[in-house]
Amino acid sequence: MSREFPIGLTPPDWLVRNLQPQQAPLNWPAIARAAVAMSLPFTIGLAVGQPAYGALASMGALSGVIGDTADAYRMRILNIAIPQLFGAIGVTLGSAVYGHGWYAVAALTGIALVSGMISTIGAVASVSGLLLLLNSVIGAGLPLPGAWWLAPALMSGGGLLVLLLALLAWPLRSGVPERSAVANTYRTVADLLSTCGDDPTAAYDAARRAVTQSLNQSYDLVLARRARHHGRSPELTRLLAQLNAITPVVEAAPAVHQSGRPLPPQIRETVRHLAHAVETGYTGPIGLDLPTPTGETTRAVDHALRHAAEVVTAPDVDPRGIDDRLGRPAALRIRTARAARNVLLSSGSWRYGLRLALCIGLAQILVSTVPVPRSYWVALTITFVLKPDFGSVFSRALLRALGTVAGLVIAAAVLSAVPRGWWEVLVLLLLAPLIPALTPRGYGYQTMAITPVILLLSDVLNHQGTALLLPRLVDSLIGCGIALVAGYLLWPESWHTRVGDRLAEAVTDTARYVESAFGTSDAGAGGAGPGAGPGPGSGAEVDPAARARMRRRLYRDLSVIRTEFQRALTEPPPTGRLAAGWLPLVVAVERIVDATTAARVRVKHGAPPPSPAEVTQVARQLRELSEGVRESEVLVEVRTDLTGPADSVLEPLRQEVAAARAIASPH
Repeated sequence: MSREFPIGLTPPDWLVRNLQPQQAPLNWPAIARAAVAMSLPFTIGLAVGQPAYGALASMGALSGVIGDTADAYRMRILNIAIPQLFGAIGVTLGSAVYGHGWYAVAALTGIALVSGMISTIGAVASVSGLLLLLNSVIGAGLPLPGAWWLAPALMSGGGLLVLLLALLAWPLRSGVPERSAVANTYRTVADLLSTCGDDPTAAYDAARRAVTQSLNQSYDLVLARRARHHGRSPELTRLLAQLNAITPVVEAAPAVHQSGRPLPPQIRETVRHLAHAVETGYTGPIGLDLPTPTGETTRAVDHALRHAAEVVTAPDVDPRGIDDRLGRPAALRIRTARAARNVLLSSGSWRYGLRLALCIGLAQILVSTVPVPRSYWVALTITFVLKPDFGSVFSRALLRALGTVAGLVIAAAVLSAVPRGWWEVLVLLLLAPLIPALTPRGYGYQTMAITPVILLLSDVLNHQGTALLLPRLVDSLIGCGIALVAGYLLWPESWHTRVGDRLAEAVTDTARYVESAFGTSDAGAGGAGPGAGPGPGSGAEVDPAARARMRRRLYRDLSVIRTEFQRALTEPPPTGRLAAGWLPLVVAVERIVDATTAARVRVKHGAPPPSPAEVTQVARQLRELSEGVRESEVLVEVRTDLTGPADSVLEPLRQEVAAARAIASPH
């Protein structure tokens, strides 16, 4: 008979969230590339009698395997090639100060500052900064064989081998990842429509978040390439038009859900049929089997689907008539200059750079004054753990320690039972695929997969066998301790959810969106504050593309805020408890945006528009809520005074605003 844990022995929620594996499909092509890219250089090194050179190239391939996450081929070049360049610079600088004591401490501290600051630019820059510092630490802490240029060349060559393998199918599959992403967006919209009008609301909310994530990914892929082609590619123009065409369907979904009446199954199947046409490039006639619309919401869905079908099956699309719903990216030189300015002037960039530099400096001072075997592992651990853009520092330190212990168990079996030489190739062929297979499950699982591979390659360079195990464990624990104390506990911002201001700004943007949906304001075009321009209900029409961009950016911002709150949930009290209290407000703001869109759709398809006074009242209440969120880190008492005609299209919106303000009140 099973026995329940006593209450005192029940693991806390934040620990359960940290240890729970995330669900993700296996990326079989990436798994195959990891096996080939990491074992092939080592095999060649053994064949020519230089196993150390092969091990260095395999280490470089490891960084390429970690960065091999993009779907589009052009994005793979950015995700792998650019970080390899920074990695080559890092290992060159690190090797130059190897064995130079305090010069090495100063150099690595300075590199850590630069690495941390450039990591705040974006995803590619973050990986580049990570590899810059990682390879600097390796070069400064490990005697590398050959001339000064050989190690950078071998490690970069290993990473570029991953890129070469990833690009082999490009001539045959050019544009396929983009088409697949857009088709998947259509499928997520079909799933969203199937939940509309049904209880529980949680299923609808989850489906809508999936649509937001899919739209973000599709627009990022298409617009990233479109920035280079500047509209000259008919295929990319067509994909962008297809993304824009599904947007009215997404906008109609909240109105359908509010109605409480599920859509006929033909609607969902029509969207799936369109998804198949997008994926295959079909441009022939599509027989639409749509039911006759019976009201405002069904008319909106019918109109949106017929328009989407016309766009999907159109053989040619005029690029002059296609607007970028998220705005076309600026030229590369403009984005580079903007990023450099933001890095130099951003307080957040300097704070993170200084935190990372402080921790690396302390680690290097420690290993320079106290004899620590394989001391470079301390700084390596800090580099991996102290990455706030990769997740909670606290949870990464915890998972790093647990993952290292699990990985050392595997490494102990490998180093003690596998003879050096060709048997190591077979082991590497089996262990390398575990890295891309387990990385999506969580950081602890990734650490568990990487640890035995790194120790196997390190043993090729220094031939210490199982003697590597205990130093690796000690150094990892020291690195985690330094990151937790000097990079987490000493910084008060680590104890807070860190997204209060961002959530408050999202609520303010929601107020502007409400005004733009039923009148006009400069905010509707992404401009000045709410007081500029004609007021709500003035009768002037806001540019639909500007309104769509505003709504998409709102959902994107709320998605990022939700992710940051969920990361905070993995931290112990008080941070996790505060995040748990505020997370329902993020959901409530998402529903306010939904309700605004639903009201706008109903007005567009025949419902009476709201009065200017109604719009002004809702916007004022949202701004009061925003100020309350901005001024407090705990739930505060707020006033709810929302009245209006019960049959108004804004009545559901008023109910959602009242619910949001109730959430922001103490219980």
